[in-house]
Amino acid sequence: MSEQKLAANEYIKARSRHLRGTIEEGLANSVTGAISDDDTQVLKFHGTYMQDDRDVRNERKEQKLEPLYSFMLRARVPGGVCSAEQWLAVDDISRQLTTSNSIRLTTRQTFQYHGIPKRNLKELVQSLDRATLDAIAACGDVNRNVMCNPNPVQSDLHAEVYEIAKHLSEHMLPHTQAYAEIWLDKEKLLSTEEEVEPIYGDTYLPRKFKMAVAIPPDNDVDVYTNDFGLIAVAENGQLVGFNLTAGGGMGSTHGEVETFPRLADDFGFINKEDVIKFAEAVVTTQRDWGNRVNRKRARLKYTIVDHGYEAFKAEVEKRAGVKFQPKRDVILQDRGDRFGWVKGIDDQWHLTFFIECGRIKDEPGKMLQTGLREIAKVHQGDFRMTANQNMIIAGVPESEKDRIEAMARQYGLLGDVLTTTREHSIACVALPTCPLAMAESERYFPEFMTKVEALQAKHGISELPIVVRMTGCPNGCARPFAAEIGLVGKAPGRYNLYLGASFEGTRLNKMVRENILEAEILAELDELFGRYASERNADESFGDFVVRIGVVKAVIDAAKDFHG
Repeated sequence: MSEQKLAANEYIKARSRHLRGTIEEGLANSVTGAISDDDTQVLKFHGTYMQDDRDVRNERKEQKLEPLYSFMLRARVPGGVCSAEQWLAVDDISRQLTTSNSIRLTTRQTFQYHGIPKRNLKELVQSLDRATLDAIAACGDVNRNVMCNPNPVQSDLHAEVYEIAKHLSEHMLPHTQAYAEIWLDKEKLLSTEEEVEPIYGDTYLPRKFKMAVAIPPDNDVDVYTNDFGLIAVAENGQLVGFNLTAGGGMGSTHGEVETFPRLADDFGFINKEDVIKFAEAVVTTQRDWGNRVNRKRARLKYTIVDHGYEAFKAEVEKRAGVKFQPKRDVILQDRGDRFGWVKGIDDQWHLTFFIECGRIKDEPGKMLQTGLREIAKVHQGDFRMTANQNMIIAGVPESEKDRIEAMARQYGLLGDVLTTTREHSIACVALPTCPLAMAESERYFPEFMTKVEALQAKHGISELPIVVRMTGCPNGCARPFAAEIGLVGKAPGRYNLYLGASFEGTRLNKMVRENILEAEILAELDELFGRYASERNADESFGDFVVRIGVVKAVIDAAKDFHG
């Protein structure tokens, strides 16, 4: 009986010599702005994707020119925290080495650059390294940027949890020296055959892997949408451990019912000393049990569905050498950020800016990139990126508060009157750079949100927050399937409309209309907002309301309910 053929990426990883491939040769080839197909896959493990400008693709084809290739690089910034000095370097790199001349805050609490010419890629990585930043494992079939509540307001608990998240990120990095050799000109190993990946093995994970750490009552990191989650449990204000979740993931494929988004399962409580043991156990179980034949079914969520919850739990306990304890009671209430000034426990002030769709760039009347640069020149604290694509200027002393606020207003970082619905909204990049995008997202989303806000105002519900998210494809980067109103691109100008997720992020939504235009979406929302205004119960969220009145059935078991 012949051996089952693996997914193409498995062979690419196997012959990559621990993620080296022929990237160096490809970077040196000045004849083309591209690199080879195999290296395109390997390069993701270095935090970089090759893209082209789809706005000009047809025009260039008619001119018999190759696509306008460039690269996107996503940094690894555990918990989204960087210093003011680092932010100045991040800003300088964007202006010197990219054609987009902007910075984008991502939904995974880091930043990324678009429009990097191939000739600038190595210099860019080296510039990040000089600022003690990197892009190692920011993409690819490994654990990616570890998210953690960045809000420094509430307690010492937050600082302790952040350190655990940072340690988790470092511990889960690949051991290969490929990144240092290719980008930082470190001495090359004479042979990579003896190089060992103790957690990932020679072919790494079957698919990408995402981790997040939440601190109740906040669920700003959308912990249940991640492959692996930790929910902090405190007693008398002191961290004692975490509820562990596993098996979340947003990606799916239009029309293929064997694929579906899923929220993670609760597995139980673990002591804080056992975090690394359990993280390794979950990751290595996925490494060994995950689907390496069909990449569309390769995420951890499918591994748990296919093997069964109890079998997976038993295997994780076996590998960790520790049993799960009963889940502790926690309450998750909100996924949004706190805007404006908030005073922290150390008497320092923290100022959160709304950055629409996470795009930091200078435009008339809103010189966001210049404003953050000028603040970074005088600020002595941190810059903290949130999972909602916003920015916190953290650690501002009382004596500097007025100056920082004046600068923020001068450059358009403050001053807009925002609805709570817009404050809870996020969108992916989509066109023109994302190769997976079927429809607009970032470029269209602000205009769409204005129309949603007008409908809320029409029905007198502007003060009620609704989580709205949009993506250009079903890959789910902006976590649309966990939104009370989710829009997922199907074709130019057309979206699938999903409704019914919970406000706090503990239930998925479900499709109610397929492949519809803006007018149809707004008509649907107009009717539902009218009913919500007159029929809602006290303190009832929009997602709970549409489930209660029967617009959609609650998704309890994603494998059975999401498409059913």
